[in-house]
Formats: sequence, C-alpha cells, structure tokens
Amino acid sequence: MDDHQVVSRHEWLVARQTLLAQEKALTRLRDQVSQQRRALPWVRVEKTYVFEGPHGPETLADLFAGRRQLLIYHFMFGPTWEEGCPSCSFWADNYNGIIVHLQQRDVTMVTVSRAPWPKLEAYKQRMGWSFKWVSSLGTDFNCDYHVSFTDEARQEGEAYYNYTTRRTTFPSESVGISVFYQDTRGEVFHTYSCYARGVEMVNGAYHFLDLLPQGRDEASLSSPQAWVRRHDQYDD
Repeated sequence: MDDHQVVSRHEWLVARQTLLAQEKALTRLRDQVSQQRRALPWVRVEKTYVFEGPHGPETLADLFAGRRQLLIYHFMFGPTWEEGCPSCSFWADNYNGIIVHLQQRDVTMVTVSRAPWPKLEAYKQRMGWSFKWVSSLGTDFNCDYHVSFTDEARQEGEAYYNYTTRRTTFPSESVGISVFYQDTRGEVFHTYSCYARGVEMVNGAYHFLDLLPQGRDEASLSSPQAWVRRHDQYDD
C-alpha cells in the first residue's frame, strides 16, 4: 500500500468521477434486484413451530409481535456449544442497535438458534445485546430453512445450502436470514431467505471497511473472517 499511485488533485477527481458513474450504476442495479426480491412469490408456512424465549413458548406467528413483517437472523449456536459463533456475534454487534428503527417500518426482527434458551440468554447478557433471541431446539425450523444439518447428512458429507447441494465437510450450523409475512387473517408466508455472503447486507462494519484503502484486508487469511473475535476477546 505504501507505493500506491499518487497523483494531482485534478487527476484524482477524474478517476473519482469515473468510479462515481460505476457506483451509481451499482446503486440502480441494487434497486432493481431489491424490487425483484419483493416481487418473489410466497410460500404458505403450514408447519407449526414453537420457540422458547424470554416469554415462554411462542409460535412463529407470535414472533411477529403484532407487525406484518418478520426478519429472522439464523445465528450459529448449536445445542452443545458453550458460546455463539464469533462471526455471527460480529453480525449481531451490527444489527443490535437498529431494531428499534425497523419496528417503525412494520418489521419485527428476532434472532433464532438451536442452543437452549438459557444458554442464549447468558451469552446475550455477556455480549450486552438487547435484541430478542429465541431457541428453536426440538423443532425442525433450522433444518427446514437449511441452516442446521443432521448428523446423518454430515456423515454422508452432503448438505443443501444456499440453494445447492454441496458435497463437503461442514459444521452442524450455518448462517442465514429468513423473511416472513403475516396477512390480516393471521396466515404466515415465507417470502425470502439468503445465506453465505447474502447476509453481508446487514453488516455495516464490512461496508465501512470497503470504503478504506486496505478494504477488508482478508485475502491472505486462512478464511475471510479469521481475524474476527467476539468483541470482548480482542487484545486491545
């Protein structure tokens, strides 16, 4: 980085304006893709899921809390784990403070994991988060929405994730976001899910890093998020 090209202010402005045209095109394309996302057909949720949380058992319909739209972050925290995933914790640091704003747009956001609720609550208190977190332990919810994988699937080395069947070694949990809508009759519909890098849209820290000269600076790491720690575990 120290030998990066240095030019006059005029030359920089020309290069910046060229990039601005590309940025505007990307913004327009993002708007088009977002519209296509909203136009996707829906799937009626037929199965009853019951979650455990701070208010006791709640169904998927209950999680809407009187709003029409439900945004669920699938946080990687398996039943036997003692801590939540460091990367999902990084994401949670980013979305924890915005939920009050989402509520003003008819959106309820809830985090869901398979770990028992007391583990979730203890970890949430440790991290200082305020979002609602419920346990899907004992339900098919995580498997039905393709963020948890059975021991049999893992032994066979095959999993359906991010809309494709993968043959590889993989953990019992993976990351995702799912969106649901509840109509005036109380029926619930699944409208959208995204996985893998699709969840980056909620990580503001990554978007800030993308503005900087060194960017995310992850190319030389063993995995893209190898540098990430829980926010109470960084050396400084």
